[in-house]
Amino acid sequence: MPTIQPFRALRYAPDVVGDLAAVVAPPYDVIDADERRRLIAQDPRNVVRIDLPIDEPGDEPDDRYRRAARQLSAWRTDGTLHRDPRPSLYPYEQTYRVPGTDVDRVRRGVFARVRLEAFGPESGIRPHERTLSEPKEDRYRLLRATGVNTSPVVGMYVDSSGQVAEWLSGLVDAPVAEVVDADSVAHRLWRIAADDGTVADVCARIGSGPITLADGHHRYETALRYRDERVTGAAPDADPGWASILMLLLEPIAGPLTVLPTHRVALGVGDKGVAAVRARLGELFEVDEVRDGEALEATFRGAALDAGGEGRFGLWTREGGAILRARRGAFAAFLPDGGTALRRLDVTLAGVALERLAGIDAGAVESGRLRYTKDPAEAIRWVSDRVGGADLAVLLEPTPPSEIVAVAADGDVMPQKSTYIYPKALTGLVINPLE
Repeated sequence: MPTIQPFRALRYAPDVVGDLAAVVAPPYDVIDADERRRLIAQDPRNVVRIDLPIDEPGDEPDDRYRRAARQLSAWRTDGTLHRDPRPSLYPYEQTYRVPGTDVDRVRRGVFARVRLEAFGPESGIRPHERTLSEPKEDRYRLLRATGVNTSPVVGMYVDSSGQVAEWLSGLVDAPVAEVVDADSVAHRLWRIAADDGTVADVCARIGSGPITLADGHHRYETALRYRDERVTGAAPDADPGWASILMLLLEPIAGPLTVLPTHRVALGVGDKGVAAVRARLGELFEVDEVRDGEALEATFRGAALDAGGEGRFGLWTREGGAILRARRGAFAAFLPDGGTALRRLDVTLAGVALERLAGIDAGAVESGRLRYTKDPAEAIRWVSDRVGGADLAVLLEPTPPSEIVAVAADGDVMPQKSTYIYPKALTGLVINPLE
């Protein structure tokens, strides 16, 4: 079973930095160059200088990571970052509007250290997504240089008693941090010291069953590599920090997990290829034609509220669009190896359809012939305006959170870009030093 631990977080000192909103950031993998420049312009102490270092003119290999480590050390020395005096759990609340809707939600979780476990049939930590070597190497070099987890992995647990959810919703003390981010998501953070009588029970309940990784697979696998390289000779007597990882732990009872769909846009199919796709849709789908792109976009605009998993898709080309409903029997012969959960996923069906009808196989994906967006209007616009050679868009509904757990429980992993957990946890609220 997973081991959940309180820890002494590094946090920004409010009396030093003032506006906490100016120094925290989204996760590194959703920040582009313009966003990074904006974050640093609003405050040069923004956490992206540690979490997302970039090459500068004249740099030698790994200079950017060493620069991040020096910056971290300087901020610890001058008081910008301080370490909490006692090990603690850090309850976390996010209040947000579901994109494309007028529905507001509250999600609660807890930041903690989780002892690293290698993946496998007996592991208490289960992955659900494939990883790529390049991002893992980047995160490894940063971890090795800085010795901290700057942003959390996200894990899903089950506490059928509901007691952890009750504990999270019943916190009465003032939070130690409150931030409203650029997407109008309100974030609140508490600190509950380990000597509080509830902490041991909370850790035990969260760790009473497997944890499924929902986000941060690259960081988790990087942490495993770092741990394995730190282990030399006999096992250490104590429980070293580098044998654990910072994790945001979420549970549906404590607030719904919002999973946004990631729409697919195929490039370089060509007008003849698009005509061939449209002619063959009936091989795999029931087809209802849609002539209006705005109507199709509206159908999928609030998809995050849909249950998902029903095999319903939107298709858009410059010749018009359609609502597609999968004829599952027609897909059976083409589905990948794996358990039932993987084979029934909408993203699996979409991958099969793109390969069978448009020739977008794994090799084509690797060569950049597939783009992704969370915005159905953007997907349709890319095709209508031929942005980057876009020829057709496939709009999806979200992957249900229960299917993420089911795929992981079967020991399978999903295709790339299967899930987008929203909202993201802020980087810089809590940093986990591996000391």
